[in-house]
Amino acid sequence: MFKNKDIRGRILFTLAIFFVYRLGANITAPMVDSTRLIGQFADDSILGMINLLGGGALQEFSIFSMGIGPYITASIIVQLLAMDVIPALTEMTKSGAQGKMKLDRITRYFALILGLLQGFTLTYAFHINYGILNNPGIATYMYVTIVITAGTMFLLWLADRISAFGIGNGISMIIFAGIVSDIPFRFSQAFQTLVDTSSNAAIFGGVLNFSLFVLMYVAIIVLVIFMSTAVRKIPIQYTSSSVRKSNQEITFLPLKINSASVIPVIFASAIMTAPVTVLSFFNQGDFFQTLSTILNVSQPIGLSIYIALIIFFTFFYTNLQVDPEKISDNLSKSGTYIPGIRPGNETKEYVGKVLNRITVLGALFLSFIAALPYVIPMVTNLPNSVSVGGTGIIIVVGVAMETMRDLQGRLTQKQYRGFVSR
Repeated sequence: MFKNKDIRGRILFTLAIFFVYRLGANITAPMVDSTRLIGQFADDSILGMINLLGGGALQEFSIFSMGIGPYITASIIVQLLAMDVIPALTEMTKSGAQGKMKLDRITRYFALILGLLQGFTLTYAFHINYGILNNPGIATYMYVTIVITAGTMFLLWLADRISAFGIGNGISMIIFAGIVSDIPFRFSQAFQTLVDTSSNAAIFGGVLNFSLFVLMYVAIIVLVIFMSTAVRKIPIQYTSSSVRKSNQEITFLPLKINSASVIPVIFASAIMTAPVTVLSFFNQGDFFQTLSTILNVSQPIGLSIYIALIIFFTFFYTNLQVDPEKISDNLSKSGTYIPGIRPGNETKEYVGKVLNRITVLGALFLSFIAALPYVIPMVTNLPNSVSVGGTGIIIVVGVAMETMRDLQGRLTQKQYRGFVSR
Protein backbone atom coordinates (compact mmCIF):
# COMPACT_ATOMS: atom_id res chain seq x y z
CA MET A 1 0.00 0.00 0.00
CA PHE A 2 2.97 2.36 0.53
CA LYS A 3 3.89 1.95 -3.15
CA ASN A 4 0.59 3.55 -4.06
CA LYS A 5 1.06 7.34 -4.03
CA ASP A 6 -2.59 8.13 -3.30
CA ILE A 7 -2.90 5.66 -0.41
CA ARG A 8 0.46 6.70 1.01
CA GLY A 9 -0.67 10.32 1.02
CA ARG A 10 -3.93 9.38 2.74
CA ILE A 11 -2.08 7.45 5.45
CA LEU A 12 0.31 10.35 6.12
CA PHE A 13 -2.63 12.78 6.19
CA THR A 14 -4.45 10.60 8.74
CA LEU A 15 -1.32 10.43 10.93
CA ALA A 16 -1.04 14.24 10.75
CA ILE A 17 -4.66 14.57 11.95
CA PHE A 18 -3.86 12.15 14.78
CA PHE A 19 -0.96 14.40 15.80
CA VAL A 20 -3.26 17.45 15.93
CA TYR A 21 -5.80 15.45 17.95
CA ARG A 22 -3.26 14.21 20.48
CA LEU A 23 -1.77 17.71 20.75
CA GLY A 24 -5.17 19.20 21.54
CA ALA A 25 -5.96 16.40 24.00
CA ASN A 26 -3.04 17.60 26.14
CA ILE A 27 -3.89 21.32 26.07
CA THR A 28 -5.80 22.08 29.26
CA ALA A 29 -8.84 24.32 28.91
CA PRO A 30 -8.24 27.92 30.03
CA MET A 31 -8.84 28.87 33.68
CA VAL A 32 -8.75 25.17 34.71
CA ASP A 33 -6.33 23.49 37.15
CA SER A 34 -6.22 19.89 35.84
CA THR A 35 -3.79 18.69 38.55
CA ARG A 36 -6.76 18.37 40.90
CA LEU A 37 -8.24 15.63 38.68
CA ILE A 38 -5.27 13.24 38.90
CA GLY A 39 -6.40 9.83 40.12
CA GLN A 40 -10.06 10.84 40.43
CA PHE A 41 -11.55 8.59 37.72
CA ALA A 42 -12.11 4.88 38.31
CA ASP A 43 -12.07 2.62 35.25
CA ASP A 44 -15.56 1.31 36.11
CA SER A 45 -17.24 4.75 36.11
CA ILE A 46 -18.93 6.59 33.28
CA LEU A 47 -16.28 9.30 33.61
CA GLY A 48 -13.61 6.62 33.35
CA MET A 49 -15.20 5.37 30.11
CA ILE A 50 -15.38 8.90 28.66
CA ASN A 51 -11.76 9.40 29.66
CA LEU A 52 -10.80 6.09 27.98
CA LEU A 53 -12.62 6.90 24.72
CA GLY A 54 -11.02 10.35 24.73
CA GLY A 55 -7.50 9.09 25.29
CA GLY A 56 -7.16 10.73 28.73
CA ALA A 57 -8.43 14.14 27.55
CA LEU A 58 -11.01 14.33 30.34
CA GLN A 59 -8.34 13.65 32.97
CA GLU A 60 -6.54 16.75 31.67
CA PHE A 61 -9.85 18.62 31.20
CA SER A 62 -8.42 19.63 27.84
CA ILE A 63 -10.08 21.51 25.00
CA PHE A 64 -11.01 18.04 23.64
CA SER A 65 -12.20 16.77 27.03
CA MET A 66 -15.64 15.69 25.76
CA GLY A 67 -14.19 14.06 22.64
CA ILE A 68 -16.94 13.34 20.12
CA GLY A 69 -19.22 11.90 22.79
CA PRO A 70 -22.02 14.45 22.21
CA TYR A 71 -22.09 13.57 18.50
CA ILE A 72 -22.23 9.82 19.25
CA THR A 73 -25.09 10.37 21.69
CA ALA A 74 -26.92 12.61 19.22
CA SER A 75 -26.39 10.10 16.42
CA ILE A 76 -27.84 7.22 18.45
CA ILE A 77 -30.87 9.29 19.52
CA VAL A 78 -31.56 10.50 15.97
CA GLN A 79 -31.25 6.94 14.61
CA LEU A 80 -33.74 5.68 17.17
CA LEU A 81 -36.16 8.54 16.42
CA ALA A 82 -35.83 7.85 12.68
CA MET A 83 -37.14 4.31 13.16
CA ASP A 84 -40.83 5.18 12.61
CA VAL A 85 -40.91 7.42 15.72
CA ILE A 86 -40.75 10.78 13.91
CA PRO A 87 -42.13 10.45 10.36
CA ALA A 88 -40.07 13.37 9.00
CA LEU A 89 -36.81 11.73 10.08
CA THR A 90 -37.98 8.36 8.76
CA GLU A 91 -38.67 9.95 5.38
CA MET A 92 -35.15 11.39 5.31
CA THR A 93 -33.63 7.94 5.77
CA LYS A 94 -35.51 6.79 2.67
CA SER A 95 -34.59 9.82 0.52
CA GLY A 96 -31.16 8.67 -0.56
CA ALA A 97 -28.00 10.76 -0.29
CA GLN A 98 -29.88 14.05 -0.01
CA GLY A 99 -31.91 12.76 2.92
CA LYS A 100 -28.81 11.43 4.67
CA MET A 101 -27.14 14.82 4.35
CA LYS A 102 -30.14 16.52 5.99
CA LEU A 103 -30.18 13.88 8.74
CA ASP A 104 -26.46 14.38 9.37
CA ARG A 105 -26.96 18.15 9.57
CA ILE A 106 -29.73 17.69 12.14
CA THR A 107 -27.48 15.31 14.10
CA ARG A 108 -24.69 17.89 14.21
CA TYR A 109 -27.00 20.67 15.42
CA PHE A 110 -28.32 18.31 18.08
CA ALA A 111 -24.72 17.39 19.00
CA LEU A 112 -23.94 21.10 19.45
CA ILE A 113 -26.85 21.50 21.87
CA LEU A 114 -25.88 18.35 23.77
CA GLY A 115 -22.26 19.52 23.83
CA LEU A 116 -23.22 22.84 25.45
CA LEU A 117 -25.38 21.08 28.04
CA GLN A 118 -22.80 18.39 28.77
CA GLY A 119 -19.95 20.91 28.82
CA PHE A 120 -21.69 23.16 31.35
CA THR A 121 -22.66 20.16 33.50
CA LEU A 122 -19.11 18.78 33.51
CA THR A 123 -17.56 22.16 34.28
CA TYR A 124 -19.97 22.92 37.10
CA ALA A 125 -19.87 19.42 38.60
CA PHE A 126 -16.08 19.11 38.38
CA HIS A 127 -15.60 22.45 40.11
CA ILE A 128 -18.10 21.61 42.84
CA ASN A 129 -16.37 18.27 43.54
CA TYR A 130 -12.73 18.94 42.66
CA GLY A 131 -12.39 22.74 42.56
CA ILE A 132 -10.84 22.84 39.08
CA LEU A 133 -11.66 26.48 38.21
CA ASN A 134 -9.24 29.23 39.22
CA ASN A 135 -11.81 32.05 39.12
CA PRO A 136 -15.27 30.47 39.52
CA GLY A 137 -18.27 32.43 38.32
CA ILE A 138 -21.05 32.28 35.74
CA ALA A 139 -18.85 33.98 33.12
CA THR A 140 -16.08 31.42 33.72
CA TYR A 141 -18.52 28.53 33.50
CA MET A 142 -19.86 29.79 30.17
CA TYR A 143 -16.38 30.53 28.82
CA VAL A 144 -15.01 27.07 29.60
CA THR A 145 -18.21 25.46 28.30
CA ILE A 146 -17.94 27.26 24.96
CA VAL A 147 -14.24 26.35 24.65
CA ILE A 148 -14.68 22.60 25.21
CA THR A 149 -17.83 22.51 23.04
CA ALA A 150 -15.86 24.22 20.26
CA GLY A 151 -13.21 21.53 20.77
CA THR A 152 -15.82 18.84 20.18
CA MET A 153 -17.06 20.49 16.99
CA PHE A 154 -13.46 20.94 15.79
CA LEU A 155 -12.92 17.20 16.34
CA LEU A 156 -15.95 16.53 14.14
CA TRP A 157 -14.35 18.69 11.44
CA LEU A 158 -11.09 16.72 11.79
CA ALA A 159 -13.09 13.50 11.47
CA ASP A 160 -14.66 14.81 8.27
CA ARG A 161 -11.18 15.57 6.90
CA ILE A 162 -10.11 11.99 7.60
CA SER A 163 -13.19 10.60 5.85
CA ALA A 164 -12.57 12.83 2.82
CA PHE A 165 -8.79 12.80 2.49
CA GLY A 166 -7.57 10.03 4.81
CA ILE A 167 -8.35 6.37 5.41
CA GLY A 168 -11.29 4.79 7.20
CA ASN A 169 -14.28 6.42 8.85
CA GLY A 170 -13.25 9.68 10.49
CA ILE A 171 -15.42 9.35 13.61
CA SER A 172 -14.22 5.80 14.22
CA MET A 173 -10.58 6.75 13.63
CA ILE A 174 -10.73 9.57 16.20
CA ILE A 175 -12.12 7.18 18.82
CA PHE A 176 -9.52 4.60 17.77
CA ALA A 177 -6.67 7.10 18.22
CA GLY A 178 -7.88 8.05 21.68
CA ILE A 179 -8.04 4.46 22.93
CA VAL A 180 -4.78 3.32 21.31
CA SER A 181 -2.89 6.26 22.82
CA ASP A 182 -3.59 4.80 26.27
CA ILE A 183 -2.40 1.25 25.46
CA PRO A 184 1.37 1.88 25.97
CA PHE A 185 0.66 3.34 29.42
CA ARG A 186 -1.46 0.28 30.27
CA PHE A 187 1.31 -2.12 29.28
CA SER A 188 3.90 -0.06 31.15
CA GLN A 189 1.70 -0.08 34.25
CA ALA A 190 1.17 -3.84 33.92
CA PHE A 191 4.93 -4.40 33.64
CA GLN A 192 5.65 -2.32 36.73
CA THR A 193 2.95 -4.17 38.67
CA LEU A 194 3.87 -7.72 37.62
CA VAL A 195 7.67 -7.53 37.52
CA ASP A 196 9.41 -7.36 40.88
CA THR A 197 13.05 -6.25 40.55
CA SER A 198 14.08 -7.17 44.10
CA SER A 199 15.87 -10.39 43.00
CA ASN A 200 16.73 -12.38 39.89
CA ALA A 201 14.17 -15.07 40.72
CA ALA A 202 11.46 -12.41 41.22
CA ILE A 203 12.41 -10.78 37.93
CA PHE A 204 12.15 -14.11 36.09
CA GLY A 205 8.75 -14.88 37.62
CA GLY A 206 7.53 -11.35 36.92
CA VAL A 207 8.63 -11.47 33.28
CA LEU A 208 6.85 -14.82 32.92
CA ASN A 209 3.65 -13.33 34.37
CA PHE A 210 3.94 -10.33 32.07
CA SER A 211 4.42 -12.65 29.09
CA LEU A 212 1.26 -14.53 30.07
CA PHE A 213 -0.54 -11.17 30.31
CA VAL A 214 0.56 -10.26 26.76
CA LEU A 215 -0.48 -13.69 25.43
CA MET A 216 -3.88 -13.32 27.07
CA TYR A 217 -4.24 -9.87 25.51
CA VAL A 218 -3.45 -11.29 22.06
CA ALA A 219 -5.86 -14.19 22.62
CA ILE A 220 -8.65 -11.73 23.47
CA ILE A 221 -7.92 -9.79 20.27
CA VAL A 222 -8.11 -13.00 18.23
CA LEU A 223 -11.42 -13.88 19.89
CA VAL A 224 -12.84 -10.42 19.15
CA ILE A 225 -11.76 -10.72 15.50
CA PHE A 226 -13.33 -14.17 15.21
CA MET A 227 -16.63 -13.08 16.71
CA SER A 228 -16.71 -9.84 14.71
CA THR A 229 -16.39 -11.74 11.42
CA ALA A 230 -18.57 -14.73 12.38
CA VAL A 231 -21.80 -15.04 10.40
CA ARG A 232 -24.68 -17.49 10.15
CA LYS A 233 -25.14 -18.40 6.51
CA ILE A 234 -28.76 -18.98 5.52
CA PRO A 235 -28.87 -20.75 2.11
CA ILE A 236 -30.96 -19.02 -0.55
CA GLN A 237 -32.04 -20.10 -4.01
CA TYR A 238 -33.03 -18.11 -7.11
CA THR A 239 -36.35 -18.77 -8.77
CA SER A 240 -34.75 -18.30 -12.20
CA SER A 241 -32.23 -20.95 -13.21
CA SER A 242 -30.40 -18.47 -15.46
CA VAL A 243 -29.89 -16.11 -12.54
CA ARG A 244 -28.77 -19.00 -10.35
CA LYS A 245 -26.11 -20.04 -12.82
CA SER A 246 -24.67 -16.52 -13.11
CA ASN A 247 -24.51 -16.09 -9.34
CA GLN A 248 -23.19 -19.43 -8.20
CA GLU A 249 -21.08 -17.91 -5.42
CA ILE A 250 -23.95 -15.91 -3.88
CA THR A 251 -25.89 -18.80 -2.39
CA PHE A 252 -26.42 -17.68 1.18
CA LEU A 253 -27.74 -14.82 3.29
CA PRO A 254 -25.14 -13.84 5.94
CA LEU A 255 -26.36 -12.75 9.37
CA LYS A 256 -23.68 -11.44 11.74
CA ILE A 257 -23.53 -13.08 15.14
CA ASN A 258 -22.79 -9.70 16.71
CA SER A 259 -24.91 -7.23 14.74
CA ALA A 260 -25.09 -4.77 17.64
CA SER A 261 -21.31 -4.23 17.80
CA VAL A 262 -20.23 -2.45 21.01
CA ILE A 263 -23.38 -0.32 21.45
CA PRO A 264 -24.99 -2.63 24.12
CA VAL A 265 -21.88 -2.37 26.31
CA ILE A 266 -21.93 1.43 26.10
CA PHE A 267 -25.65 1.59 26.92
CA ALA A 268 -25.29 -0.83 29.84
CA SER A 269 -22.26 1.01 31.24
CA ALA A 270 -24.09 4.33 31.06
CA ILE A 271 -27.14 2.96 32.91
CA MET A 272 -24.95 1.33 35.58
CA THR A 273 -22.74 4.32 36.28
CA ALA A 274 -24.73 7.43 35.35
CA PRO A 275 -27.07 7.44 38.43
CA VAL A 276 -24.17 7.06 40.86
CA THR A 277 -22.09 9.65 39.00
CA VAL A 278 -24.93 12.19 38.97
CA LEU A 279 -25.77 11.67 42.66
CA SER A 280 -22.09 11.93 43.61
CA PHE A 281 -22.15 15.55 42.46
CA PHE A 282 -24.81 16.40 45.05
CA ASN A 283 -25.61 15.42 48.61
CA GLN A 284 -24.41 11.91 49.39
CA GLY A 285 -26.74 10.22 51.84
CA ASP A 286 -27.71 6.65 52.72
CA PHE A 287 -29.56 6.21 49.43
CA PHE A 288 -26.39 7.11 47.53
CA GLN A 289 -24.32 4.63 49.51
CA THR A 290 -26.88 1.83 48.94
CA LEU A 291 -27.17 2.57 45.24
CA SER A 292 -23.38 2.72 44.83
CA THR A 293 -23.05 -0.71 46.47
CA ILE A 294 -25.75 -2.29 44.28
CA LEU A 295 -24.45 -0.80 41.04
CA ASN A 296 -20.76 -1.38 41.76
CA VAL A 297 -19.58 -3.46 38.79
CA SER A 298 -16.59 -4.70 40.79
CA GLN A 299 -18.97 -6.64 43.07
CA PRO A 300 -20.91 -9.81 42.09
CA ILE A 301 -24.38 -8.19 42.35
CA GLY A 302 -23.45 -5.18 40.25
CA LEU A 303 -21.63 -7.36 37.72
CA SER A 304 -24.70 -9.61 37.36
CA ILE A 305 -26.92 -6.58 36.68
CA TYR A 306 -24.34 -5.29 34.19
CA ILE A 307 -24.30 -8.58 32.27
CA ALA A 308 -28.12 -8.75 32.24
CA LEU A 309 -28.27 -5.22 30.79
CA ILE A 310 -25.74 -6.10 28.08
CA ILE A 311 -27.78 -9.14 27.05
CA PHE A 312 -31.01 -7.09 26.99
CA PHE A 313 -29.52 -4.27 24.91
CA THR A 314 -27.89 -6.75 22.53
CA PHE A 315 -31.30 -8.18 21.63
CA PHE A 316 -32.90 -4.73 21.60
CA TYR A 317 -30.34 -3.08 19.31
CA THR A 318 -30.00 -6.12 17.05
CA ASN A 319 -33.74 -6.06 16.38
CA LEU A 320 -33.46 -2.36 15.56
CA GLN A 321 -30.56 -2.93 13.17
CA VAL A 322 -31.81 -6.09 11.45
CA ASP A 323 -35.45 -6.22 10.39
CA PRO A 324 -36.62 -9.75 9.41
CA GLU A 325 -39.66 -8.31 7.63
CA LYS A 326 -37.50 -6.08 5.46
CA ILE A 327 -35.17 -9.01 4.68
CA SER A 328 -38.17 -11.10 3.65
CA ASP A 329 -39.45 -8.33 1.37
CA ASN A 330 -36.03 -7.86 -0.23
CA LEU A 331 -35.72 -11.58 -0.92
CA SER A 332 -39.13 -11.61 -2.59
CA LYS A 333 -38.31 -8.55 -4.71
CA SER A 334 -35.01 -10.06 -5.89
CA GLY A 335 -36.64 -13.37 -6.85
CA THR A 336 -34.96 -15.47 -4.17
CA TYR A 337 -36.23 -17.71 -1.42
CA ILE A 338 -34.96 -19.92 1.39
CA PRO A 339 -35.24 -23.62 0.45
CA GLY A 340 -38.04 -25.28 2.38
CA ILE A 341 -39.44 -21.95 3.62
CA ARG A 342 -42.36 -20.20 1.97
CA PRO A 343 -41.86 -16.54 0.97
CA GLY A 344 -43.58 -13.86 3.00
CA ASN A 345 -44.55 -14.27 6.64
CA GLU A 346 -42.98 -17.73 7.02
CA THR A 347 -39.62 -16.39 5.77
CA LYS A 348 -39.88 -13.46 8.20
CA GLU A 349 -40.52 -15.80 11.14
CA TYR A 350 -37.67 -18.11 10.12
CA VAL A 351 -35.16 -15.26 9.79
CA GLY A 352 -36.33 -13.84 13.12
CA LYS A 353 -35.89 -17.21 14.84
CA VAL A 354 -32.37 -17.66 13.43
CA LEU A 355 -31.47 -14.09 14.36
CA ASN A 356 -32.59 -14.58 17.96
CA ARG A 357 -30.58 -17.80 18.26
CA ILE A 358 -27.32 -16.34 16.99
CA THR A 359 -27.86 -13.16 19.03
CA VAL A 360 -27.59 -15.35 22.14
CA LEU A 361 -24.00 -16.11 21.14
CA GLY A 362 -23.35 -12.44 20.39
CA ALA A 363 -24.76 -11.36 23.75
CA LEU A 364 -22.70 -13.95 25.65
CA PHE A 365 -19.57 -12.87 23.76
CA LEU A 366 -20.10 -9.18 24.57
CA SER A 367 -20.85 -10.03 28.21
CA PHE A 368 -17.66 -12.09 28.49
CA ILE A 369 -15.40 -9.43 26.98
CA ALA A 370 -17.02 -6.58 28.94
CA ALA A 371 -17.01 -8.45 32.27
CA LEU A 372 -13.45 -9.77 31.96
CA PRO A 373 -11.73 -6.65 33.41
CA TYR A 374 -13.90 -6.95 36.53
CA VAL A 375 -13.84 -10.75 36.89
CA ILE A 376 -10.04 -11.07 36.80
CA PRO A 377 -9.46 -8.86 39.90
CA MET A 378 -12.22 -10.80 41.71
CA VAL A 379 -10.59 -14.20 41.22
CA THR A 380 -6.93 -13.08 41.31
CA ASN A 381 -4.86 -10.55 43.19
CA LEU A 382 -4.25 -8.51 40.05
CA PRO A 383 -5.37 -4.86 40.10
CA ASN A 384 -7.74 -3.32 37.54
CA SER A 385 -4.81 -1.70 35.74
CA VAL A 386 -3.54 -5.04 34.40
CA SER A 387 -6.89 -6.56 33.42
CA VAL A 388 -7.70 -7.29 29.78
CA GLY A 389 -10.82 -7.04 27.69
CA GLY A 390 -13.42 -4.33 28.02
CA THR A 391 -15.16 -1.93 25.67
CA GLY A 392 -11.99 -0.36 24.33
CA ILE A 393 -10.54 -3.53 22.82
CA ILE A 394 -13.80 -4.28 20.95
CA ILE A 395 -13.81 -0.77 19.48
CA VAL A 396 -10.13 -0.83 18.53
CA VAL A 397 -10.32 -4.21 16.79
CA GLY A 398 -13.54 -3.28 14.98
CA VAL A 399 -12.10 0.00 13.67
CA ALA A 400 -8.84 -1.67 12.66
CA MET A 401 -10.71 -4.31 10.63
CA GLU A 402 -12.94 -1.66 9.03
CA THR A 403 -9.87 0.39 8.06
CA MET A 404 -8.13 -2.68 6.66
CA ARG A 405 -11.13 -3.40 4.44
CA ASP A 406 -11.10 0.23 3.28
CA LEU A 407 -7.42 -0.04 2.32
CA GLN A 408 -7.98 -3.33 0.50
CA GLY A 409 -10.88 -1.78 -1.41
CA ARG A 410 -8.74 1.18 -2.48
CA LEU A 411 -5.92 -1.14 -3.59
CA THR A 412 -8.36 -3.27 -5.60
CA GLN A 413 -9.86 -0.15 -7.16
CA LYS A 414 -6.39 1.01 -8.18
CA GLN A 415 -5.60 -2.37 -9.75
CA TYR A 416 -8.83 -2.32 -11.76
CA ARG A 417 -8.14 1.20 -12.95
CA GLY A 418 -4.66 0.17 -14.07
CA PHE A 419 -6.10 -2.82 -15.91
CA VAL A 420 -8.71 -0.70 -17.68
CA SER A 421 -6.17 1.97 -18.64
CA ARG A 422 -4.08 -0.62 -20.42
